Amino acid sequence: MKQEIHATAIVHPKSELGQEVVIGPYAIIEKNTSIGKGTRVDAFAQIKQFTSLGRDNHVYSYACLGEGPQDIKYKGEETWLNIGDNNRIREYTTLNRGTPGGKGVTSIGSGCFLMAYSHVAHDCRLDDGVIMANGATLAGHVHLGFKAVVGGLCAVHQFVRIGEYAFIGGKSGIAQDVPPYMLAAGERARLYGPNLIGLRRAGFDRKEISALKKVFYLIWKSDLDREHALEKAREEFAGFKLAQNLISFIKSSTRGVISLERSSQEYDQN
Repeated sequence: MKQEIHATAIVHPKSELGQEVVIGPYAIIEKNTSIGKGTRVDAFAQIKQFTSLGRDNHVYSYACLGEGPQDIKYKGEETWLNIGDNNRIREYTTLNRGTPGGKGVTSIGSGCFLMAYSHVAHDCRLDDGVIMANGATLAGHVHLGFKAVVGGLCAVHQFVRIGEYAFIGGKSGIAQDVPPYMLAAGERARLYGPNLIGLRRAGFDRKEISALKKVFYLIWKSDLDREHALEKAREEFAGFKLAQNLISFIKSSTRGVISLERSSQEYDQN
């Protein structure tokens, strides 16, 4: 299949389009862009300069990819938005390029689903399989881990990290790091415990999940202070990958980790 470019689309001659790319009516493709094989850009969508898309992406109508960062320090420097393969980027989504102070790149992995009106600001990094629901908003320099889910109308503060397989409930405000494999929600989000349903659906071993629950209790619900709880967990659950990833994430946090919701459900540790 050859490229399919609608007669009303505006495609700059200095853009690079792969085989089987489809460009819909009134879409705009600027110079210094690269669009990989099989990617579809629907009507009225815009791919701004210094944007790279991989294979088999679908950019829906009115999405705007690669606009300059909303950063008052930005002075028009060449920075990039790099997008992987097989992503769905829905209507009115906005993805901004990086800034020189943030290594100059905003990056989106592969297999992500960014729903309508979601926003990814400058210098963010989204790992593979991320889901952002309608109206979810990331400030600059946010990192979303593998398969993380951010609910609708959430707002994530700049420089926050959200770990892999974490789940953020809708209408939440996230001002500190959310550890991997955890549930968080609330106007000022609080931690509710392990994302048990998500982990089981992902096919994780039951022993790994059981160890993770015990580490959660040890860190957040025991009488030990955080430093000693982390060290005890590291030693007792040395052979469990999920537990060690959780511990490493907490120890490497610079913004601090969100607090526990004291009224959260008591999870069965067995």
